[in-house]
Amino acid sequence: QVQLVESGGGLVQPGGSLRLSCAASGSFSGINFMGWYRQAPGKQRESVATITRDGTLTYADSVKGRFTISRDNAKSTVYLQMNSLKPEDTAVYYCNIRTTNYRGYARSSWGQGTQVTVSS
Repeated sequence: QVQLVESGGGLVQPGGSLRLSCAASGSFSGINFMGWYRQAPGKQRESVATITRDGTLTYADSVKGRFTISRDNAKSTVYLQMNSLKPEDTAVYYCNIRTTNYRGYARSSWGQGTQVTVSS
């Protein structure tokens, strides 16, 4: 079992900043992938930012230059620093962490979601 706990969402004015965190715990031997996704009302879930085991980063075009994904391997935690927030960034943000257990099986786990609202 792998558990993810997200934190850091909230209400912020346009131009403001927030930092999301997602910590993984449980039984796993390694982390292969960490990512942030978001889903706005009436829209499909979309990828925001991802980081692979070897450190390869990807960002959605809409957040490039404003959001930064990072990780702390020792804490099994992934972060999303969000700057220059816009109303269109309003969504529920979910983390996704893909792990391998001690038997070599891969598992994809999702956080519970955290609401980010950008509004004046």
